[in-house]
Amino acid sequence: MDFYEVQPLREAADPIAVSVPSSKSILNRALALAAFLKGTCLLRCGEYGSDTRDMLSCLAALGIRTEQVPDGILVYGCGGDIPRREAVLQVGSAGTAARFLTAMLAFRGGSYELHASAQMETRPMDFLNEFAAHGVGIEPLAQRTGFPFKMTSAGLSAHEFTVDTDVSTQFASGVMLAAAAGDSPFTLKLTGKRTRASYIAMTAALLEQFGAHCTRKGNTIVVTPAREAPAEFSVEPDLSGACYFYAIALLCGVRVLVRGVRPESLQGDVRFLELLKRRGVRLIATENGLLADGTSVKRYRGFRVNMRDFSDQTLTVAALAPFADTPSVLRGISHIRKQECDRVQAIAENLTSLGVPVSATENEIRIRPAKISGGTIKTYDDHRVAMAFALIGLKCGGIRIENPGCTAKTFGNYFKLLDSVTKR
Repeated sequence: MDFYEVQPLREAADPIAVSVPSSKSILNRALALAAFLKGTCLLRCGEYGSDTRDMLSCLAALGIRTEQVPDGILVYGCGGDIPRREAVLQVGSAGTAARFLTAMLAFRGGSYELHASAQMETRPMDFLNEFAAHGVGIEPLAQRTGFPFKMTSAGLSAHEFTVDTDVSTQFASGVMLAAAAGDSPFTLKLTGKRTRASYIAMTAALLEQFGAHCTRKGNTIVVTPAREAPAEFSVEPDLSGACYFYAIALLCGVRVLVRGVRPESLQGDVRFLELLKRRGVRLIATENGLLADGTSVKRYRGFRVNMRDFSDQTLTVAALAPFADTPSVLRGISHIRKQECDRVQAIAENLTSLGVPVSATENEIRIRPAKISGGTIKTYDDHRVAMAFALIGLKCGGIRIENPGCTAKTFGNYFKLLDSVTKR
């Protein structure tokens, strides 16, 4: 098995300046909209990971044409008339492709086999029951619920769905995207604890930018379809990926610039930046991107925070917690047990192996400060475990990351960038 040895950050450029890939969350939503709406749309974007390549592969299998151009991806929309209404799709480990395309295809109709990676096969697809209740044929192709399965749809006649956000906010977003490329207004009723999830808000904002209308009253959302995709759309840099580098500003007391990031980002992980700000990191908008200045921070207090609306950063906060002055308590995290791995367990096992006192329940983890001398991080083939726990090595050294190649899902050159930061 491959390992990456994290080098401690002894000295740094001032500022550390990096570029991160495009936001997978925004790019894959934009791809779904541009592909199923009318018109040709240029998605202006930078580098992207395997999740987006899997989405592009699925669109190609459906006969929807996309083209790599110098400025990004050119998408030739099908206007809801899918060229191949019988197809076999491989979504890989891309949860966005899995949930978004399932919804889009159920709405538009056809017969499709959907396959996924072994990792994705373990993730919940309970929302398929909602489609089945509205006449969509769902045939499991293995002895499990979820991938792989065959879906046969004559197109949905329903004009209303109820979605449990505790099961999947991605499914809620998928229904909103499908409705935006539909033929008539559609009502989505949200239940559960994450009805105000940041990713649902992101989807709503994106629909407006693509010409659809999204009105919300309480937990009821009405989507009025768009007529045609815009001629072009610019995709933000991935703030989830940027946050690993912004965390270095607090952890190591340096200045970090991530090119292209703006404080008004659509992405929910802007809340992580607020955590840094409350611990003394200055956030400065520049013409090149957002700068995080941690040079005045000599020590910082622990984190007592509900991570529900920016849960991708739970691992990042957990990596910062052992170096704080006071204990940390991270709540609202039960749903991350069903992502690429059980991320709560991954935090607990890795920190415990490094000598950090940790206790976890279903929805909460407590982390006490500790001196770390080094160790090996088990990544469980999860890109976020690998990227977040590498931060510990920047502070104390002696950290090895197993299977560093798993970051290809969203950030293929992550460790190459770390090399550029630490090896001056």
